[in-house]
Amino acid sequence: MKFEEIKVVSVFGAGIMGHGIAQLMALAGYHVFLRDMTPELLDTGLNSIKKSLKKSVEKNVITQDQSQETLSRIKTTTDMEEAAKTADFLVEAIPEKIDLKKECFKQLDRLSKDGAILASNTSTLSITEIASVTKSPENVIGMHFFNPPVLMRLVEIIKGLLTSNETLDATRKIISKLGKELIVVEDSPGFATSRLGVAQYLEASRMLEEGVASIEDIDKGMKLGFGHRMGPFETADLVGLDARLNNLNALYDSTRDPFWKAPLLLKKLVMAGYIGTKPGSKGGYYTYFGIKK
Repeated sequence: MKFEEIKVVSVFGAGIMGHGIAQLMALAGYHVFLRDMTPELLDTGLNSIKKSLKKSVEKNVITQDQSQETLSRIKTTTDMEEAAKTADFLVEAIPEKIDLKKECFKQLDRLSKDGAILASNTSTLSITEIASVTKSPENVIGMHFFNPPVLMRLVEIIKGLLTSNETLDATRKIISKLGKELIVVEDSPGFATSRLGVAQYLEASRMLEEGVASIEDIDKGMKLGFGHRMGPFETADLVGLDARLNNLNALYDSTRDPFWKAPLLLKKLVMAGYIGTKPGSKGGYYTYFGIKK
């Protein structure tokens, strides 16, 4: 599908990433369906969008009229077929598990119209494997947003083995319309950004285990010494320790390289309910170690 033909966008998953992507798409002028499993999840996502838009108005980033127009373009639904059947561009933003994503794409492939582009907001998983369950893998692409999507400038585009140039071109233009910067990478375990970010986190975890430095000092060193906005442990708390563990498991499963084995402490924290700054979590590294920011 060509960029000019894209008018309706559907986002599947109303969590942190999904509702942020939906907000961006609606703000850019697209009519948006936001779909999730329950009305409660949709209400939570929509309320987060309203709060985000309110902040943007207060900071004079957008006007009140723009905020209201953006909300008027978003329709929530629990009906997958309703969200899929009229969409020109469909974005999957569900948990980072390959079986869940493949099942989602099977359904989207069946329900969506011919020529629609199917994008996965995955940070680690193979686009080629996800596309393999569809009849038109040339229409499947990776579209990796960063948390929070509304604020983070970068979007990583991942080309599957069979992704067409037309699909790539349309996706690039959408990202530009959203006001974001982009990079294009080939389908490889961890792509570019996750591979680099997870490698840094792993080394920071090893330094912590070896007693080289504290969490605060490792994070401070990366921020002040290298100009990073956040340190590796702050970043892990933000993106979610469960998401970080999923990233590592996916990298290890793809490569069987022991370098990517998840730290034992990370596994224990996730098992104990410390999954970062997400709603319902006990906290992350900073909370567990009693560190005040």
